[in-house]
Amino acid sequence: MNPIQTIAQRAPHIQPRIAVVLGSGWGGLTGHLTDAVQIAYTDLPGFPQPTVAGHSATLWLGRLGAQPVAVLSGRKHGYETGAVDGMAVPLQVLHGLGCQTLVQTNAAGSVRPDMPPQSLMLISDHLNLPQRSPLVGLVGNARFVNLVDAYDPALKSLAAQIARAQGATLFEGVYAWFLGPQFETPAEIRMAQRLGADAVGMSTVPETILARHLGMRVLALSFITNFGAGMSAENLSHAHTLQQAQQGSAKASQLLAHIIAQLP
Repeated sequence: MNPIQTIAQRAPHIQPRIAVVLGSGWGGLTGHLTDAVQIAYTDLPGFPQPTVAGHSATLWLGRLGAQPVAVLSGRKHGYETGAVDGMAVPLQVLHGLGCQTLVQTNAAGSVRPDMPPQSLMLISDHLNLPQRSPLVGLVGNARFVNLVDAYDPALKSLAAQIARAQGATLFEGVYAWFLGPQFETPAEIRMAQRLGADAVGMSTVPETILARHLGMRVLALSFITNFGAGMSAENLSHAHTLQQAQQGSAKASQLLAHIIAQLP
């Protein structure tokens, strides 16, 4: 049985229109779902098995408000195997189920002194610093994807409006993708600042490229867990990232639930 058939059989009451990828700090979103059905990635051929703490491997089908959604709890990162197309099959499957919008989340480091840990940032654009693409190897003209307004302006505007209505501070800025898994050096953080980045991280950009290739609209948010290397005395580690993410998860997930419930 292919993944679309499995999902339709297990969750026949949900026909998702919005796909969500949960990064560190955003897992609390699943607590806001109603009519939820869980399907392990192991039951879905082609879905990845993440190897990173804080990333489960479960597809959730349910509703946020009246909005039918498919939530990918766990993503495959490029640094896990070197391949950057690990989320291609899940996104293709969810698009095949009817998802026209992808909402992405991640944990990121701030390179702005005025955007401290525990902040939330709406991604306005990205820097693909490794210059790696999940579309390498495809054929045909469709692989030449236009990434102007890759992060949908109307969705960004709506998300900012909802955040203001909720009394939440939502920064906006450029996300710079580093392959990882090592953290950036202070010199690399200074480079990112000079290139116009506001936050740095190790995910999201490949999925945005894949989604735009499928014709999906993209909205993306970062949870800021730390300042970039050299900007503070913090000892950067994945454990520190997870600790910061857990502290702010409830706030981030509640805002995300409000935003998704009101998306067109």
